[in-house]
Amino acid sequence: MDSLRMIDSWPVPTAAAAVVRADGTLAGTRGPQGHRFHLASVTKPLVAYAALVAVEEGAIELEEPAGPEGSTVRDLLAHTSGLGFDEDRVFAAPGNRRLYSNEGFETLAEHLVKATDIPFAEYLREAVLVPLGMTATTLEGSAAKDGRSTAADLTRFAAELQAPRLISPQLHAEATSVVRPGLKGVLPGYGHQSPNDWGLGLEIRGGKSPHWTGTSSSPRTFGHFGQAGTFLWVDPEAGAACVVLTDRPFGEWSAQAWPPFTDAVLAELRAR
Repeated sequence: MDSLRMIDSWPVPTAAAAVVRADGTLAGTRGPQGHRFHLASVTKPLVAYAALVAVEEGAIELEEPAGPEGSTVRDLLAHTSGLGFDEDRVFAAPGNRRLYSNEGFETLAEHLVKATDIPFAEYLREAVLVPLGMTATTLEGSAAKDGRSTAADLTRFAAELQAPRLISPQLHAEATSVVRPGLKGVLPGYGHQSPNDWGLGLEIRGGKSPHWTGTSSSPRTFGHFGQAGTFLWVDPEAGAACVVLTDRPFGEWSAQAWPPFTDAVLAELRAR
């Protein structure tokens, strides 16, 4: 795909990109597909997916208590538990506000450990990474932000997000639909959003502006970006997903570069 060549001009030491169609085939790649990058918050969708597998297996339930009093597994996944960004402190009653929370994902991982008696990194490996053939992906610390992976591995995950094999179509539909519609909140790096839509561990684009996806991205687009200069989106209307990994932290450069890149990718997909 010619649009992927845009990453060559980005002010980053290393960048890799890939586009995968809904049928799992690659539409195009650019950059070192086997280079391992720090994912930062792109770790969260992987962790969320492990939790969803645990739901399918009956190890946990979405509505069971987890985290602060009144919070559930669903709330931890949807950033509605009331926990703060990076501290074990409650800032709102569960379900009342969308508070993006690293602490919530660490609490989620701890909850799964208690439920399964398996170290979380091992559960993630057995539940998600091994079945999808993601041999270069590891979790090396916080379940909120310390994953490392390659573009090649994440295209496998992006294919799963479009045609799930590890979870049921019903649970996948729930994960990619808005949890507690209408809640306001701050999208890190992009300010206050009303509403600030999220599914289960996946951000849903909706009508957010400004945003890290493209102006032509459909409202149904879901995914995540990371402060390490990384992102993964799935646009169901386009029938494709895109993975971009870099080794320069998110900042003004990425806020300017990412939306036109996504628009170019989508335009090329539609022209084919």
